[in-house]
Amino acid sequence: MSPPPARFSRRGPRSLFGELLDWMLAPLLVLWPTSVVLTWAVAQSIANQPYDRELTETARALAEQAALQEGRLHLNAQTLALLRNDPADTVLYQVLGPKGELVAGDGRLPVPQLGRQAAGQVQLREDELEGESLRVAAVWVRLPVTVPGTPERHLILQLAEGMSRRESLASDIIKGVLLPQFLLLPLAALMAWLALTQGFRPLEALQRRIRSRAADDLSPIDVSQAPEEVAPLVQAINDLLARRERALRTQKQFLADAAHQLKTPLAGLRTQAELAARALQRGESSPEELKRSLDHIAQSSQAAAHTVSQLLALARSESGADVMPREPMDLAALARDTMQDFVPRALNQRIDLGYDGPDHCELRVTGLPWMLVELIRNLVDNALLYTPDGGTVTVRVTEDPFGRVVVLQVEDNGPGIPESTRDRVFEPFYRQLGTGVEGSGLGLAIALQIARQHGTTIELSEARPRRGTEGPGALFTLRFNAE
Repeated sequence: MSPPPARFSRRGPRSLFGELLDWMLAPLLVLWPTSVVLTWAVAQSIANQPYDRELTETARALAEQAALQEGRLHLNAQTLALLRNDPADTVLYQVLGPKGELVAGDGRLPVPQLGRQAAGQVQLREDELEGESLRVAAVWVRLPVTVPGTPERHLILQLAEGMSRRESLASDIIKGVLLPQFLLLPLAALMAWLALTQGFRPLEALQRRIRSRAADDLSPIDVSQAPEEVAPLVQAINDLLARRERALRTQKQFLADAAHQLKTPLAGLRTQAELAARALQRGESSPEELKRSLDHIAQSSQAAAHTVSQLLALARSESGADVMPREPMDLAALARDTMQDFVPRALNQRIDLGYDGPDHCELRVTGLPWMLVELIRNLVDNALLYTPDGGTVTVRVTEDPFGRVVVLQVEDNGPGIPESTRDRVFEPFYRQLGTGVEGSGLGLAIALQIARQHGTTIELSEARPRRGTEGPGALFTLRFNAE
């Protein structure tokens, strides 16, 4: 039997309070051992200074008082008595001859490794004697010449004392410095915790205000009531609320538009179905009348399906396009492929549907392929709707390698659009009067919305004049920035 698979739990993000408290206390915990080491070193230095000065002065005084009496070394008896009777520490002295031979004092002291130096110059060092640490002062002594004609005699005087007094003083210094730190460290942690608790009060107040809002309240949060450091976050939340409000408004408008646009074809479907049913009940319906009613029902259902498709395309173009991943595209190939779907319709209307441009673009346009296909479809569909039988519709793609621009144009030779209404034709459900053309009035609105999603707009003008054209025609131009 195989063991059960191991379960791994993903640890969530820590609280901001805990993170800040850690970052405030971590330096204290890291610096405190460093402070202990530095305090110990400084305490040792401070404790050594007065005792080194005293040891140096004593050694120099002994050296100055040293003399030969009847061929023997004589040292100041009072000074030696004080050294021997020091109750606080061990004090030893030693006098060595020029060759290191013991002249006087304690022979247990280690022989110093000294070079020849000026008389009276004291050299300090640390040494050990039988496991006890000592501080040793060594000085060269030049004995005065008492008998004329005899050479000078040089000796080495060593004076050593134990380290207990120094260590006691250093210990007192360390205790005086570190004991307050043991009390201050927890106090600093407590003060940091209290400071953070107080500092987070504005965030807690902001949290309460947000929690108390109604579910449908999408009004912006007052940034002035938020701490300065959190103001960018509050502004980002406000931007999100604004986008959410726009999305809901778009959704409501979509539902209202859908209900309005579907009401007419659905009413037609119901009317034709009721008329056909009544005629069948009375036995007055002929096959021709029944076929006519079914044709009307088919046309109404087709109109309803087209309206639903257009409404869905408009809703998709108005929401979510700014967060979808985009990709580089060949606009020429995209336009040629999209036009293929309209060839049967153009043949039925005897319209010359043509493409003018390269097979492939060297420049690439970044965007959403399905959106640009929808844009081209709506522009071509609009041109075929308003171009009379026997007319011409041209899709044109050109490149400007210097300006890094790809231009898409859809041109027809239909009745054209008066300059006074050119801005309104891009409004949803607007339809130009007097054309006799049926439609949902959404195609150009969808095209403009998609164009804006891709950083451009649609320029509307009259088509270039052609011989034998039916009207001024319309020319829709879009300029896409290339990579």
